[in-house]
Amino acid sequence: MSQDWIKVAQVSDVPEDGTLLVDLGVEPVCLYNIDGKIFATHDTCTHGQASLADGFIDGGEIECPLHQGRFNIETGKAVGVPCTEDIRSYAVKIENGAVLLKE
Repeated sequence: MSQDWIKVAQVSDVPEDGTLLVDLGVEPVCLYNIDGKIFATHDTCTHGQASLADGFIDGGEIECPLHQGRFNIETGKAVGVPCTEDIRSYAVKIENGAVLLKE
């Protein structure tokens, strides 16, 4: 796997306190803009085939739109049931207004 930083979006594309679905190669990734800071996790809930980009942000957590499972946005850690398996989180770098992720 490459260790290069890959541009996936512009910071301005990610709505404040919102999400944006992007692709990192073949992986769907959800970007989050929480108080002006960008975070990234895998987009697919580990409990069901739901897109977290369609979920609801509550504090520092994303709630799955399918069954209300929750994940910590910064770490990808599952927060209680029904989701007990963590999602992958990605390192994020901002450069000249671009959002870069490591593959």
